Amino acid sequence: MTALRHLTDVASLPEETFRRLLSRSLTIREMMDRGSFPAPVLDRRALVNLFFEDSTRTLMSFEMAAKRLGAHTLTLPIANSSVKKGESLEDTVLTMCAQGADYLVIRARDQGTIARAIDVIEQEGFLASVLNAGEGSFGHPTQGLLDAATMLRAIDRTPDQGLTGYKLAICGDVSHSRVAASTIEASACLGAEIVLGGPVALLPDAPPPGVQAMTSSVAEAVSGADFVMTLRLQKERMTKALDLSLEEYHRQYGLRHEVIAAANPGAFILHPGPANRNVEITDALADDPARSLIRSQVRQGVALRMALLEEIERGKSR
Repeated sequence: MTALRHLTDVASLPEETFRRLLSRSLTIREMMDRGSFPAPVLDRRALVNLFFEDSTRTLMSFEMAAKRLGAHTLTLPIANSSVKKGESLEDTVLTMCAQGADYLVIRARDQGTIARAIDVIEQEGFLASVLNAGEGSFGHPTQGLLDAATMLRAIDRTPDQGLTGYKLAICGDVSHSRVAASTIEASACLGAEIVLGGPVALLPDAPPPGVQAMTSSVAEAVSGADFVMTLRLQKERMTKALDLSLEEYHRQYGLRHEVIAAANPGAFILHPGPANRNVEITDALADDPARSLIRSQVRQGVALRMALLEEIERGKSR
């Protein structure tokens, strides 16, 4: 078995590692819900968060996961760092490694950032692991994995049982969403039927691998769905403004109870956050205890990232 050192994307994970991460995250989630946690396997390890874009859930989730496993955690305040003086990504990464970082959790705007960090670490002979915490609109692998685990848990299925026979509708700003990219990969690996819905301008030019259909009608996308994920408008990544007011967008593409009436009875709602309430989803639906998995996603995120850190640590020599 090849040890996992870095996490770049969902697609590059060996199938057995992919399923093992999901299974372990579900076990850890059960432990958390009972008030217990795994052994502190990261004792004396140092994890550094390098977030070149804003974050609440992912940043705090990695920090919580690492601390629960015994690691020392640090977050570089980018706005007050030498990055603002022109320091390159490579120099920043090497500085953290020289200071003793064992793990670098990186979020960045530009595609290729994760690969650059890994390349320079390995060229210089450091042993640190790089974890992709979101790279532009190109991928967010831990979010994709935790979304898959959240869906499995909601229907009481194992990773080996998968999501075959279940339909996932992903609605909203799909083309700019790194979450969509990774959740599609993870859900497709589990056999889910995937349909995308939203404004034509916010859908990919062609269905990504694993996607069965795309439609500009959200009602059509959610028809018969077992899971419906909605995504916020990624204004920071748009090259031109959407030709709709927020009110018009909500009326045409927002999720409401009457919209998901076309979904299967008991269909679940997901949102990776942050949610722009009453734009892509109503308060009532986001907070519906019978439908919404939003809080479950957040909790599963800590469990998934603990499972990931355990998996990588297993391959490291002390």
